[in-house]
Amino acid sequence: MRPGEAAARDVVAALREEGGLLAAALTGGGAAPGEGVAAQLDPMTAGLVVGLAPHRAFAVAAVREGYLLHYGRPRLVDGADDGLALLAGDRLYALGLARLAAVADVAAVRELAELITRCAQAHAVGDGTAAQAAWEAAGARLAGPADGTDGPHGDGADGPPGRQSDRSSQPDAGSR
Repeated sequence: MRPGEAAARDVVAALREEGGLLAAALTGGGAAPGEGVAAQLDPMTAGLVVGLAPHRAFAVAAVREGYLLHYGRPRLVDGADDGLALLAGDRLYALGLARLAAVADVAAVRELAELITRCAQAHAVGDGTAAQAAWEAAGARLAGPADGTDGPHGDGADGPPGRQSDRSSQPDAGSR
């Protein structure tokens, strides 16, 4: 499985489960959840989510697809209808932030909310380069410690900060 593919599949599955217009607008039409995601995955998304805890990877993938619906070429949702693309982008922002809030990852909520703001400001003045730089910086911060002291699951465990621990005995932050 390519880096980021699991997170993208999870986003697709969440949108399918919600149903409605967004589920109908998923690329791949009636394909099973996640089918063809590897071929569609945005390369930056893949790089941003490598090694992140599952809840952070899901949030980054959802917010990145929302960003692409607003400012780029979306990969998971058909963005041909401008009105739907705007609403779908906003919904994906909310979906990602809600996943983080559900596990009380306040630092990541703050980081992604600020990223959304920085990207909107950059695009408002036509500076796509600044938006790209904002994504790269946010990705680096999300890979780091949430508060400078905790491990990747916010529990003080060992391992690279913000990244999923290699210890199989560690519970997923998203499963708590």
